[in-house]
Formats: sequence, C-alpha cells, structure tokens
Amino acid sequence: MAKHPLDRPVWRALTTRQSALALGDGRAVRLSPDYGLFAAAADAGADSLAALGALLPADGVVWSVEADAWPPPPGGTIVQRAEVNQMVAEALAPPPPAAGEVVRLCEADAAEMRALALLTEPGPFFERTHQLGDFIGIRQGGVLAAMAGERLRPEGFTEVSGVCTHPDHRGRGHAAALTHAVAQAILDRGETPFLHVYAGNTAAIAVYERLGFRLRKVMAMQVLARA
Repeated sequence: MAKHPLDRPVWRALTTRQSALALGDGRAVRLSPDYGLFAAAADAGADSLAALGALLPADGVVWSVEADAWPPPPGGTIVQRAEVNQMVAEALAPPPPAAGEVVRLCEADAAEMRALALLTEPGPFFERTHQLGDFIGIRQGGVLAAMAGERLRPEGFTEVSGVCTHPDHRGRGHAAALTHAVAQAILDRGETPFLHVYAGNTAAIAVYERLGFRLRKVMAMQVLARA
C-alpha cells in the first residue's frame, strides 16, 4: 500500500515541486542551506543512508520529519529527537478578527522578517527561507508585529510555517489570524494546508484546532549531525 504523501513531507517536497531548491540525487536530498535545514533519504537502504550522510554539513545539522524514526546515516548521529503533531485542514472555521491590516510581504521585507524569526524562533529561518512560498504579516506603528507563510510543498499540499509574533504584540490574535489567512489561500488554490507543531505545545495545538486543523499523525522529528 502506498504511503500518504505527508508521511514523507520532506522527500515528497524536495523531489517534486521544490526539487530546484534541493541538493543531492535520487538517493538523498537536502534543502539548499540558504533556504533551510530539511533532508531526507529515498529509503532506509544502505546506499540511500550513505548518500544522506554525505549531505550532512561539516559544521551544523539537518532536520528530518518522517512518519517513523529512522536510523542515523553512516558517519552521522542523532542529536535531538522530538514528536511533532502533523495537522491538516480540509476546511476552516470562520476567520478570527485581525487586530491590524494584513499585508503581503516581499523581498523588501526580508531583513525584517529574518530579524523577527531570529527573535521568536518559530523554526529554522535563513537568508532565503522567505522565498519558499507566500508570506503575509501585520504591521503596527510601522513595525512588523507578526508574520506567517509557507514552507514545504509536496504535491497537493502546502505547509503553513514561520508563524511568529513579536513579544511586544502578543495576545492580540495575530498568529491565529495570519495562520487562517495563509491556510485559506492554500485551500483557494485547490491544495490542502498542513503544519507541524511540537506535540507538547498544547496552547498552539488548541489554536490550530479552533481554526479547523485536525491531527493527521504524530511524526518523528530528528536532528542529524556528523558524528
């Protein structure tokens, strides 16, 4: 039986719609370091795992997200493991009110987007992460108060990611409003929005459930480095 595409979101994204952003070959791929940290092997065979090991940076890490935990590649080690809830939204609840004007973010906003991501740490965010998909934000007093956007794009699906709010602007519903807007735009394109959230982050999970997201599967996130 064929696996669900979202059981292997990194492999499915980097070998289809985002293959132009990937390094590697048919045995293993990783997202170009300017865009992110994600990597995946074609399968758990020795040849594929060796190819994945060759993609590990000399100084740094890559992340994998799979339905099941995988062994480390030769020459590599697992430095962190976590369970993440993979949630999908076939339909959304009515949108929550936005406490500010929602604006589309562009290349001119890149430095401010990266600064907000580095401050709030919604996940890996590098020089070109904002180019993985559409990003929107809320500005207040000319400052980027919150943002959300798109990351992995396996065929038929797009991941909602980069959701973050400046500490000075939290508690106003920005994250919920932006997450809903990004997910609605994905649905309007005929795709299914999905996202990943740490399984222990019950507050965020509750927000996503109110928006219409439902748990599809608990996934294994692993951080890999050279041994």
